[in-house]
Amino acid sequence: MTIALDAGMQAGVRTPRGGTTALADWLPRLIFAAYMVLFFAYLFLPLLVMTAATFNTSKFPTVTPWLGTTLGWFNALWADQAMWQALRLSVFIGLCVIAISLPVGTAAALFLMSLQGKARTFLYAVMVSPLLTPGVAIGISTLILWRQAGIGGGSFLIILAQSSFISAYVMLMVAARLQRFDRTLEEAAVGLGASRLMVFRRILLPYLKLSLLAAMLIAFLQSFENYNTTLFVRGTETPLTVYIATKVRTGLTPAVNALGLILIALTIVAAVAMELAKRRRGQAR
Repeated sequence: MTIALDAGMQAGVRTPRGGTTALADWLPRLIFAAYMVLFFAYLFLPLLVMTAATFNTSKFPTVTPWLGTTLGWFNALWADQAMWQALRLSVFIGLCVIAISLPVGTAAALFLMSLQGKARTFLYAVMVSPLLTPGVAIGISTLILWRQAGIGGGSFLIILAQSSFISAYVMLMVAARLQRFDRTLEEAAVGLGASRLMVFRRILLPYLKLSLLAAMLIAFLQSFENYNTTLFVRGTETPLTVYIATKVRTGLTPAVNALGLILIALTIVAAVAMELAKRRRGQAR
């Protein structure tokens, strides 16, 4: 009788009427679907609102009340020479930060992965510490240090202050890639008579190419959007983040939204172009 009862219960679970099993199967999927909807809404809903505000005739960047549709804010953006100057300065600083952070972070990752034991753990903590330091503290300490040399602020200090912590991002990305690198390839190349420079150029650098490209993008974006550190070392220079923060206090217009929309469009186009190029290389192989 027990065997028959067990068989009957199992058969009941397999039937469509087994509500407990169906709920157990669908509940995680529903929770995951709801989470993904909230996640993407959190990411993209502000961008959609910003995009809509670009075409509102209201002089303040908002979508409510909707006063009418216009393209005039793109003309206002084109005429705002101060904003374009701030944008050019931010792009220049970002490129300079890449030029410093990329070699410094890559060298730090190579040195870190060559160590073992407690020495690697200690050095890793030291290298990551700039990421845990508030940007305000980095900006003030950089300003105090270089003021002793007669440099009171400007693009030079902005680049140095940003590079001091952005190099850590590069180090982390390159180190993560190096953890999967087969060191026997280097040993084999050296055994065949290759120099260390040739090993780095022919073996290690191609292996790290994608990580270095990603690190360049991260370094540029971190520099482009930085505000806390930049504010204390900028001197008389006005990068884009500082300019927008100033406009918030003096009177922000949807021209800033127009600039944001253009930057988002360029980012999407660049991402799609990179993905297409990646697929073409994969098909060619």
